[in-house]
Amino acid sequence: MGHPKGAAQSKGKARSKGTPASAEPEARSLGFWTCTALVIGNVVGSGFFLIPAALAPYGAVALIGWVAMSFGAVALALVFARLSRIAPAAGGPYAFTRLGFGEFAGFLIAWGYWISIWASQPAIALAFAGYLESLIPGLQGMKGATTIIALASMWFVAAINLRGVKEAGRFQLAMVAIKIVPFLAIATIGLLWVDWNRFVPINPTGQSFWAALSATAPLTMFAFLGIESATVPAGDVKDPERTIPRATIVGTLVAACLFLFGTMAVMGVVPEATLAASSAPFSAAATSMWGGGAGVIIALAAMLSSLGALNGWTLLMAQVPMAAARDGVLPRFFGETNRNGVPTKGILLSVSLSSALLILESSGVKGLMKVYDFIVDISTDAEMVPYVFCCCVEGILFATLAKREGLFSRRTYIPIATVAFLFSMWTIYGSGPRAGMWGLLLLLAGLPLYVHMRRSRPDSGSAEP
Repeated sequence: MGHPKGAAQSKGKARSKGTPASAEPEARSLGFWTCTALVIGNVVGSGFFLIPAALAPYGAVALIGWVAMSFGAVALALVFARLSRIAPAAGGPYAFTRLGFGEFAGFLIAWGYWISIWASQPAIALAFAGYLESLIPGLQGMKGATTIIALASMWFVAAINLRGVKEAGRFQLAMVAIKIVPFLAIATIGLLWVDWNRFVPINPTGQSFWAALSATAPLTMFAFLGIESATVPAGDVKDPERTIPRATIVGTLVAACLFLFGTMAVMGVVPEATLAASSAPFSAAATSMWGGGAGVIIALAAMLSSLGALNGWTLLMAQVPMAAARDGVLPRFFGETNRNGVPTKGILLSVSLSSALLILESSGVKGLMKVYDFIVDISTDAEMVPYVFCCCVEGILFATLAKREGLFSRRTYIPIATVAFLFSMWTIYGSGPRAGMWGLLLLLAGLPLYVHMRRSRPDSGSAEP
């Protein structure tokens, strides 16, 4: 495994050792606004549109959960921002973990992160399908309509990504620009319609306050998954040392405000029983406040936002295994690209796995929230593991690089890294034993692949353990 002492040699050496896979591309196509749109698009859309319905039974505890998780998300954003300045290399969490802990840990994170992405795609696609069905009620009575719509949305976005990173970035920027206005309206103007009595009692669940708050953790953190998005395609980012940290922090802060005030408006307008059964909670809130026309606009914005999230995650779903494959950690076909520089086989395999998961778990409109909650728990649990490792990597780099390079301030590092680590662990705890079991099994399932990759390498005899 890699040693922290090796990382302490210099900033430049840290970058090269961390990811040899991320050689300089011929042209960097992603700037600050596109990277910020990638963060906002992946975050505001990876769980935002159905989560008010899933949080409905928790009442005001859900809002407290949003506030708490926002602090954790900002702390994680600061962790990723600092790591990206030290090692602005393609692969994001994989690259950072490999830098701090070596090849085997890097493999586990690349494997787990890849799983978390393709496992989360069906939840986003279900949100798209739910809002489309709210616009076309006749679809709700059609057997299998939800599954077919969700599958079609995933493959449509995959086709866009196969055209290249630049095209995917443009699509992402357009989706974020279109969707942000109507949801800002709900999160701001919508507060004037809130019935504050709907938040009494604070904890309507019958559970202890801590148990109820912990139960909201995987749901609220699922919405924040993607704050590291700008770090993953670092090889395609212009001036990555400045662009990635700024985009990460700005995107996370914008998302946190939208989540808290948007959920507050929806829960304060729509009755709890109606909200819990809704497949389009924001559309229901807009219709209640401003009439049917507003509900249609919100539903369209939610659909476009879901497509934007699918697009952004599909981009990351290709980049992480590609970086790992070029380092010899994952099979070579993950790194094989088409004429547009896109890892075609990696995208096709990933979307196929997402499709299989959706088909296996789908059970019609009545079961949409049940399927959604299950997928949320698994994907959140799987992605928290890379987050925990990245917090630990920052600790290693602080111990080895701080004095020589002056990269950290003790007064800011200690609380931020600790908060980010604790929130990640809390989210894993809140996901429950079932999600933890599935997450562990999926992670361990990659071990035979790692052994095979090590044995098949020409330098396996001298490779790091």
